[in-house]
Amino acid sequence: MATQSLSDLDVFDKGAPWELFAELREKNPVHWTEETDGGSGFWSVMKYHDIVSVLRDPDTFTSSHFTNLEELEPDQEEARRSLIDTDGVRHRALRRLLQGQFTPQNVAKYESFLRGLTATTLDQAFAKGEFDFLQDVAADFPIRVLSRLLDVPDSDIDKIIRWGNEMIGNTDPELSSMLLTDPESEKYRLVPFRSPAALEVFAYGDELRRERLGKGGTDLVSMMVNQTPMDGLELSERDFHTNFLLLIVAGHETTRQTIAHTMNNLIEHPQVISYLQENPQDIAWAVEEFLRMASPVYHFRRTATKDVEFRGKNVKKGDKVVVWFASGNHDEAIFANPHTMNPTRMPNEHMSFGRGGPHLCLGNALARIELIIMFEDLISRISTMERTAPIEYLHSNFVHGVKGMPVKVTLR
Repeated sequence: MATQSLSDLDVFDKGAPWELFAELREKNPVHWTEETDGGSGFWSVMKYHDIVSVLRDPDTFTSSHFTNLEELEPDQEEARRSLIDTDGVRHRALRRLLQGQFTPQNVAKYESFLRGLTATTLDQAFAKGEFDFLQDVAADFPIRVLSRLLDVPDSDIDKIIRWGNEMIGNTDPELSSMLLTDPESEKYRLVPFRSPAALEVFAYGDELRRERLGKGGTDLVSMMVNQTPMDGLELSERDFHTNFLLLIVAGHETTRQTIAHTMNNLIEHPQVISYLQENPQDIAWAVEEFLRMASPVYHFRRTATKDVEFRGKNVKKGDKVVVWFASGNHDEAIFANPHTMNPTRMPNEHMSFGRGGPHLCLGNALARIELIIMFEDLISRISTMERTAPIEYLHSNFVHGVKGMPVKVTLR
């Protein structure tokens, strides 16, 4: 039996604990995980098909009691609720309000913009020869795409990145001035991530809301403030705040981590770079393998709505049930040689965007086109890329995050 616990953040300080995931899949694929930070513990679901079963049964395993491990009082749930913490009719209504901006047809309109942006980003980074891949490429690119979708100026990008780091990094003292476990965070118990940065995001969103209310814009903010969801319930101020914040965080954090992990995985698999240079037409499909191996979000949580037996375990009403996407993406029963990057792996039904169920990632088409364009350009240019120092990983068991990735590039 594994001696390490998935609730111990130190286990994740060197990146994903792939060996631990494999041990748990084999020996204890659905198991109770104790928490040492005051949490009541949770069920960990490690195998691919079991994860899919949970995701596809929102009546039994709901998102409405929140999707991270923090346990909230009813007033906190109501104050913080966003699209991802909602089920049923309201969830479908909120999703439909935004999904038009994220269809494959709509995101395809950004192709020329994305190609120009990619070229500029890589030109500036590669001119240095040695640089931090996370900061100069992975973080720079998706945040500029998000700023376009929100129709905000590039001059605001640095503060949007800072807010995202503060909130996603709320378990890492290097990134956040207010840790989740800090007694001072009680002052912010009613805002997402218990973070003062959330209040700055709310204020920023309110400015945009005032500017665009009643006007005919097609950006995401205008969609939220000038349309009524299909269930007939107008977005309240709270609804706007929490869903705007969700866009700020989800709109760039996962894509930048996927870009960083993919480059690291390509460095570890130089034969894949050579193959894709010779077969650039395969990059669009290889992106599915990039996503599988990156697994930018380790897990999401659901909550049992009733007592239920699941894979021989007695899950009680109110228990937290955590599906470990990163483990499912490396399940040997689904993916042969899961730790090897195979750009022609087929089928490749990875779960980096979720896998079935109502909460499939809204931005999946945008993320795919960003990754295709980035790596078409990058792979065509480089002869070699190597790390010049160890990668720094986020102190988190939620986001599979890179904080720094110094590299040296040689161009073709």
